[in-house]
Amino acid sequence: MIPPAFDYVRPASVDEAVRTLADAGEDAKVLAGGQSLLPLLRLRLAFPELVVDIGRIPELRGIREEAGTLVIGAMTSHHDVIRDPLVRRHAGLLAAATATVADPAVRHRGTLGGSLAHADPAADLPAVILALDATLIAVGPGGRRAIPAREFFLDYLQTALHPDELLVGVEIPSTEGWGFHYEKFQRVAQAWAVVGVAALVRRDDGHLAESRIGLSNMGSTPLRATAAEEALAGADAEPGAVARAAEAAAEGTHPSSDPSASPEYRAHLARVLTRRSVLAALE
Repeated sequence: MIPPAFDYVRPASVDEAVRTLADAGEDAKVLAGGQSLLPLLRLRLAFPELVVDIGRIPELRGIREEAGTLVIGAMTSHHDVIRDPLVRRHAGLLAAATATVADPAVRHRGTLGGSLAHADPAADLPAVILALDATLIAVGPGGRRAIPAREFFLDYLQTALHPDELLVGVEIPSTEGWGFHYEKFQRVAQAWAVVGVAALVRRDDGHLAESRIGLSNMGSTPLRATAAEEALAGADAEPGAVARAAEAAAEGTHPSSDPSASPEYRAHLARVLTRRSVLAALE
């Protein structure tokens, strides 16, 4: 299908992009890697009057470490996230989960910031960013704003970004030394996750000192399995204790019903995948 007509601009800097968004208001859409926006345009599910292409702003790319915090530019591609040694060291969960996104073609074009700003609860990376306790950095006419991941995702395809703000980067506290695993259930290869679970665990003398569990497609936003996290706190690092805690994984969630799964089936998957992911992270 042919997309509706729109104007197109390609700013050369973050400041120019922010000014363009401020002038256009809610009639503009940001084009990053295009792997989310272009399908919406083709299907006429989005009708922007202006598309702002930020693909050639060099300051939005790159990965660096600052005082034990990993800083990733919003326009950094999935491919670069997977291969970067700093990501593998400080946020291995992000590298592992990103390697499961779609297919190689999408991973070369798609970006971390684009995926997060799109805010699809069935996507892999929003739940991972939640589990990592990341902070998302936005820039608008009023300057720089730091948004905790737990406050960034508001509803289905809705974020805390203002229409005149641009997501410029993600800051992730180091989880070096933590165990991690990402697992999802999908009907066919490269499809959206019916349910996905991102698990981080930190051992202490045979016990689980801390656990963080992010859930994909268990509500209108990515979620943390807080009841399961609480049940795992201080538990023995052994299969029986993990299985008992994983039974609480779906508490407080509101999974949808669609042709892929019923809410009850999604709740079942959340429990099963949480058990598997935590056990794999412990290994």
